[in-house]
Amino acid sequence: MTPAATPAYRRLGVEERRIQLLDAALTLFAHRAPEDVSLDDVAEAAGVSRPLVYRYFPGGKQQLYEKALRSAADQLELCFAERQTGPLTGRLRQVLDRYLAFVDEHDAGFSALLQGGSVAVTSRTGAIVDEVRRAAAEQILMHLGAASPGPRLRMLVRTWIAAVEAASLIWLDEAKQPPQGELRDWLIDHLIALLTVSAATDAQSAAVVRAALAQELPEGPAGVLARRLLPALPEASHLLAAPGDEAPEEG
Repeated sequence: MTPAATPAYRRLGVEERRIQLLDAALTLFAHRAPEDVSLDDVAEAAGVSRPLVYRYFPGGKQQLYEKALRSAADQLELCFAERQTGPLTGRLRQVLDRYLAFVDEHDAGFSALLQGGSVAVTSRTGAIVDEVRRAAAEQILMHLGAASPGPRLRMLVRTWIAAVEAASLIWLDEAKQPPQGELRDWLIDHLIALLTVSAATDAQSAAVVRAALAQELPEGPAGVLARRLLPALPEASHLLAAPGDEAPEEG
């Protein structure tokens, strides 16, 4: 019997090797905190020697971590990119499905990154993470159709982004419960609620809500939420009377 041929060794180009090392590092950082990953681990995962890792990343593990983080940040920013067509809540479903899938795939690394407890966290890594948050907020503002968002609308969206981030961390800590789809829908309800409350005192938020609701469908998240809330409204009817409008007591 003729022995199986051994695959020929192929020397990788500089960029190909760099991408290979970053991919290996990202895989490790996705499932372990940065301080628990060594250059030897990265070299072994990539099937190369430790000196070769140093050759491409002379700054050692910190440089490799920052480059891997930059690569992950680019992927995370893409999660929020969505065509601006169709109902707002439908677009948010697509965005959050991609975001939560990323969180699920990069669980330990995501937690270490956003909780800021890693020895690898520096002002540079902090700036990368903050850039992702700001880019996400800008994407959501675009979906809201706010060309020149005022301070209230900006604060509302950044508050929601922070809530999504916090909920993601809690979700990981709670063994990824509730199911991902339920978490997604709950986060969409949160944004609808924030917009509705803000619309009561902010004209720009009110305009955004009117435009968004005009595109929503009865079977969509906004319609489902409205039907869930309506039964509770009669219990709040006494709150609609203005101060001083109480009915007079009978003598």
